[in-house]
Amino acid sequence: MANQNEILRLSAEVTYKEEIDALIAADKDPKPAGWQMSPRAVLTYICGGKAGNTTITPKYIGDKRLVEICIATLVTDRALLLIGDPGTAKSWLSEHLSAAINGNSSRVIQGTAGTTEEQIRYSWNYAMLLAKGPSYESIIKSPIYTAMEEGAIARVEEISRCASEVQDALISILSEKRIAIPELSDEVAAKKGFSIIATANTRDKGVNEMSSALKRRFNIVVLPAPASIEAEMEIVQARAAKLANDFELRAAMPEAKTVEKVVTIFRELRAGQTMDGKVKLAQTSGVLSTAEEISLIVNSMALAGSFGSGKVTDAELASALQGAIVKDDKKDAKVWEEYLENVMRKRGKEYSTLYSECRSLL
Repeated sequence: MANQNEILRLSAEVTYKEEIDALIAADKDPKPAGWQMSPRAVLTYICGGKAGNTTITPKYIGDKRLVEICIATLVTDRALLLIGDPGTAKSWLSEHLSAAINGNSSRVIQGTAGTTEEQIRYSWNYAMLLAKGPSYESIIKSPIYTAMEEGAIARVEEISRCASEVQDALISILSEKRIAIPELSDEVAAKKGFSIIATANTRDKGVNEMSSALKRRFNIVVLPAPASIEAEMEIVQARAAKLANDFELRAAMPEAKTVEKVVTIFRELRAGQTMDGKVKLAQTSGVLSTAEEISLIVNSMALAGSFGSGKVTDAELASALQGAIVKDDKKDAKVWEEYLENVMRKRGKEYSTLYSECRSLL
């Protein structure tokens, strides 16, 4: 087994083990079946607070009421569907809810065009199947199958990217809380505590639209983009600092003013207008999400640490902005050029160097 220091990305339950242990130790409230901590403790883990002498860092910065609704849904037998634009922390929240509730966020199915019904239910070890015929030992259990047996939470990421027949396989599971195994004339029934957290991207509606029958099996929570620039900056700074530390980047975290420039540019292009509402802007083909802002800051730090002075300058920022915003050479390059000339150039000295660096890359 690899040393934890050698693993590129640790799971939430490993990264925040100290906080989870502190919350469990301090928890005095009743716990639902299959949960390792109470709903109130889960809320503290997600939104931040204190557990004895341990400070619990916020994992989700946003509307606390939305998190309460998510947790309350999982207390019942209803599944939870998190929807929103890319970068609104759907997967992040899903992982941390699973880590807090069960101490295991690894029961996950990544939805793609290649996801099959067997990955939702179960498949077979064909060598054992040929040698011994159908048996429980020959079954390869899906994460959902395992979660049902253990009374735990399974996660389905990007459910709308799965084909309709794969989505339909979830309907009977969510309705009957059972998986039939006709080859053995048997079925597996879910234990108390079993649930599913699914995520869906609102930009992928046209890929494989979820049926009304499937949607009815979920409580749906819409995760919005950060309401204020301050909230968005807080998210970007916290996540970028954590990633920079994990990757051991040899660069200092950019100043708040630098992060504010990035967030301002993204929010304006995303909204199609300047912050004061005076100038209308064309929008890019990309989403320009909070997740991309975080990646942009981290990439700038990697450039500065590997090839620069260790301090993020406008040169590194411009290179990262170019890569993040211009996804389609023809359309996005034009939108970006118009933004530079009509907005950034007119913002004076504070933006002048960044404008020059960005302009030189077009």
